[in-house]
Amino acid sequence: MSIKTLGTREVYRNPWLRLREDEIERSNGARGIYGVVDKDDCAVIIPIEGERIYLVEQFRYTIQQRCLELPQGGWETADIDPEELARGELREETGFDAATMTNLGMMYIAYGFANQKQYVFLASGLTHVGTDFDAEEHDLTLHSFTIAEFEEMLLDGTIRDCCTLAAWGLYKVWKEKQK
Repeated sequence: MSIKTLGTREVYRNPWLRLREDEIERSNGARGIYGVVDKDDCAVIIPIEGERIYLVEQFRYTIQQRCLELPQGGWETADIDPEELARGELREETGFDAATMTNLGMMYIAYGFANQKQYVFLASGLTHVGTDFDAEEHDLTLHSFTIAEFEEMLLDGTIRDCCTLAAWGLYKVWKEKQK
């Protein structure tokens, strides 16, 4: 390991994340600090039915904008089954149950400062059963687009969410390998 942790202290905590500051020593002997955001695992779901994909739109406080993105989120619970989480988030945000959930892989959202894992699932065989929003999602709306429209929004900057972009890239590679 090229960086050794000498000590750690929690700087901040809320129900969604913990922020810690680690005292470190690099392999060259230089000492410093490293800020780390600890967050529980989450999931991003690609709900596709035929040639249509479903996105959610919600207000993102950090950038003060409403944003279109794939359904995604976490439950602030450690050690949860990724598929159970993905199914729950899909139902919560879109109102859909999926006959099939295909695990496409795992990615780190921003490992330069956070250790959160995000599991990517393809949801198919969708049945609308009703939404189950949590309090933070009261303004969330569901939208349906053709895949061509969705991909154009990725290219023209309408959709800028890195999790949506990365999940779609993983899906496209997976789909190509299915041929």
